[in-house]
Amino acid sequence: MSPATQGAFAPELALPPPYQAVRLREFGDAFAHATALAPQRGAGTLVYVGRFDVAEFAVVLEPADPLVRARRAFYAGMGALAEAIAGAAPPETAIHIKWPDALYVNWGLVGGGRLAWPDKADEEGVPAWLVFAATVRTAWRKATDPGTTPDVTALDQEGFAEVSAKHIVESFARHFMHALDVWQDSGFAAAATPYLERLARENGQTFAIDDSGDLILRSASGDTIKRHALLPKLAAPSWLDLAAKEPS
Repeated sequence: MSPATQGAFAPELALPPPYQAVRLREFGDAFAHATALAPQRGAGTLVYVGRFDVAEFAVVLEPADPLVRARRAFYAGMGALAEAIAGAAPPETAIHIKWPDALYVNWGLVGGGRLAWPDKADEEGVPAWLVFAATVRTAWRKATDPGTTPDVTALDQEGFAEVSAKHIVESFARHFMHALDVWQDSGFAAAATPYLERLARENGQTFAIDDSGDLILRSASGDTIKRHALLPKLAAPSWLDLAAKEPS
């Protein structure tokens, strides 16, 4: 067993079935590890990193839809992430998503989400797995004053009293399970509502997500103004400094 995965099973996380927790040490990579485990461990595997300053985790899914439509699970994951943060937020805290993958608290970046699927998967075929992963900065540990970078922040700087990475992961797991249940029972549009409600709007504009996951921007009159393609944006997270492994 490698050092990164010693003590991998993590009973200290209070997760509902069918989640199975896998813990990595501080320098582990939840996204890469979940992607590697996905073919063997299957749906419900939730990998998280034991860090105090960020909540870093990834969950394996086994979709029933073709890949071109299954990618919409990304929106369910991002909506669940925003709901988890909102549930722990002080009153009057502004929480919004910058399309498609960045999460902001009081207009400062705290993290975001990303999605993986099998290499060379057929767009019209059902993929064996998907991995939704997220990172949220819970505590500011840099020596510099966070006030000097107002566009980047951490939960502890925004008044989230005693909110731990463990709390964020557990809350996300519950919200994500609820979102998937809503999707199954009431359709994708209902499951995407928490995500769409967090997108900033101007001049009465509204948003919708089509069957391929593209974002449709409409005017107040209902006319389509612009289409934003999801797939190219998933190639690399807009919010993540890959070298530092943190939102930046």
